[in-house]
Amino acid sequence: MGKGLFKPVLMLLILIFAAVATVQAGSPQPEDGKTGILLVTFGTTFPEAQAAFDNIEKEIKAAFANTTIQWAYTSEMIRDKMAQQGKTAHSPLQAIEEMSSQGFTRIFVQSLHTIAGYEYHDLVKTVRKFEHRPGGVKKIAISGPLLSSPEDMAKAARAVREIIPEDRASHEAVVLPGHGTHHPSNAAYPALMWRLQRDDKNIFIGTVEGYPGPEEILAQLEKNNISTAWLMPFMSVAGDHARNDMAGDGDDSWKSVFEAAGIECKPVLKGFAEYDPFVHIWVSQLQTAMDQSGSVKF
Repeated sequence: MGKGLFKPVLMLLILIFAAVATVQAGSPQPEDGKTGILLVTFGTTFPEAQAAFDNIEKEIKAAFANTTIQWAYTSEMIRDKMAQQGKTAHSPLQAIEEMSSQGFTRIFVQSLHTIAGYEYHDLVKTVRKFEHRPGGVKKIAISGPLLSSPEDMAKAARAVREIIPEDRASHEAVVLPGHGTHHPSNAAYPALMWRLQRDDKNIFIGTVEGYPGPEEILAQLEKNNISTAWLMPFMSVAGDHARNDMAGDGDDSWKSVFEAAGIECKPVLKGFAEYDPFVHIWVSQLQTAMDQSGSVKF
């Protein structure tokens, strides 16, 4: 190359490299992508129960202000009902696929289930499908459910004590019916009850679809000479189970079974996700997952 051309070519190369460097510095690269949180719940179609979901989103937005939050629903029945109402309702698989197509390369999945039952394990299987899939999602992690560890169990016990109505007398029972399952993880309910009863023998946790049921809890109430019981759902939302199975007027509801035995019932129709101490357990689980992935702490 002649000396006359060397300097112009060199200057052109410098300008090209400078322009490329400016573009790289000024705009996010595809491999950087975006970070998103996917909240996964069974779901409910009861409008009154929406307060629980609103509170969850409020608290998580406050904790992770710069992170996009999306929702998914594990219940096909709930998704169908929501679709009939004109609402978008993704399954976890659909939601993750959608987030990937939107450029989210880091996805933190938070289970909003109470125990690690069938629904949670199905969710884990879904998440694992994306762990080593080539393409958009570089990092995916799952946290939860509420009673995930001994530490979370202790936090949940403290949260229960915090939400008990102030006008409840010590000789009155607090009965917390959970959803329940035939999965071995149902054992988390009596484990939590044992922890609570170390400090208050009149707190009971039962289940609608597992063990112990209302008859077993009634036997314990009668053994403790209980005449009044506060009924508070140990479920994230006060949906069908809370309003019908726990506090409904049907002959087989918890309220009806207890009242037939002469026990006055005082239902409280609020899901535990309407109370901040419970939501903060999930927030803590999310923060741990992000910290372990090397993400910046929010």
